[in-house]
Amino acid sequence: MNLANSEKQIFDTIVVGGGIAGLQTALDLGDQGFKVAIVEKDASIGGKMIRLAKVFPTLDCASCITTPKMSAAAHHDNITLFTYCTLNSLERNDNTVTASVTQKPRYIDPDKCIGCRQCEYNCPVYVPDEEQGGFTLRKAAYIPFSNAIPQLALIDVENCSLCGKCAKVCPTDAIDYFQKPMDLTLEAKTAVVTTGFNLTNVDQKKEYGQGKIDNVITSLQMERILAPHGPYMRTLRPSDGKEPESIAFVQCAGSRDKSLGISYCSRVCCMYAIKQCMLLSGALPLADLTIYYMDIRAFGKGYEQFYQNAKAMGIEFVKAKIASISQGENQAVTLKYEAQEDGGRLATRDHDLVVLSLGIVPDWDPAGVCDIIKDTDSFIQCKMPKIAPTLTSLEGVYTAGVASGPKDIVDTITESGAAAMEASNYMRNHY
Repeated sequence: MNLANSEKQIFDTIVVGGGIAGLQTALDLGDQGFKVAIVEKDASIGGKMIRLAKVFPTLDCASCITTPKMSAAAHHDNITLFTYCTLNSLERNDNTVTASVTQKPRYIDPDKCIGCRQCEYNCPVYVPDEEQGGFTLRKAAYIPFSNAIPQLALIDVENCSLCGKCAKVCPTDAIDYFQKPMDLTLEAKTAVVTTGFNLTNVDQKKEYGQGKIDNVITSLQMERILAPHGPYMRTLRPSDGKEPESIAFVQCAGSRDKSLGISYCSRVCCMYAIKQCMLLSGALPLADLTIYYMDIRAFGKGYEQFYQNAKAMGIEFVKAKIASISQGENQAVTLKYEAQEDGGRLATRDHDLVVLSLGIVPDWDPAGVCDIIKDTDSFIQCKMPKIAPTLTSLEGVYTAGVASGPKDIVDTITESGAAAMEASNYMRNHY
């Protein structure tokens, strides 16, 4: 679709966010015959889930679940993708939901780009690749990742040297250095907000080194290391490429901590740490794996058995409060902790690699964008959480997934179906 030829478009539903929640919602509505627009801030749909290695408790491949939904949405006759977009406003006026959207420039003509990646292969500029946790490099002209949808290149203008090599090798003359942002107006009968989550900042707790200690990484970085298409193609620690012999997971590193203003439990951290330990035990069978926890939250179907299986595999669980993390000798990481099952005794222990199970915070703030009310934890407030958890304070606007609070993938997909049904019923009853 040539966005330049259309500034105002009309749909039945606008889905804000193209992660697993947004994709499921859009597919459910599209299959019912409704016209759906997916507005996604990233250059590809797929959200956080497409960046994961596997999912708990089945250890199924995350890409194998997400990619078919991405492809189905991209090829669905009733679904239109608006990627690499900024949502400026979302308003409800009479019977219409209006979204003001800015299409950011890719500096690539989407109608001409064929995804051949010649611009990427010939670009001489290397920058850290955020898709791989910053462990490897990418080009200034690039496609975000191998199974990105849409398969369209973009140019990182902040790092581009303007050498012109990408334009010289592009077989379809798709490079457009003068491309400008484009303002679009989308109108619909309903909207569903599925904006997902982000992790708490790794540098906000000084006791944990504020992201400056070698071989202390985040949980999403560990996901990339474990992924088959990850940065190293094997499990190595980032500082020196050594296979770690001792790996620790620090739970509640960004949750249940009033000093950070995040008093709630992020709900999935225990389970994804256990999952990552199980994967590590296969990749590094001789490594010592330890999870330092305050409480284990195994809340879903099969989760308690998953936890028990991890203990049976030899993964060590230490009930402790981590007091500090510091740089040890030989690039080791030293943990100082209070052993709660040993009378509160203070202890220290070195590990080759430490993973921080950071907390979950909302990835989108409705303040200044729309009139949806936030809850005290900054997630979207559910109007009737026990009866209809997808209802927001704005009529005809619904929510699904982690936008309204921490939850796992199973609950996210279930809630997305509920949001699609609420939007469908609203349109059938009011139009």
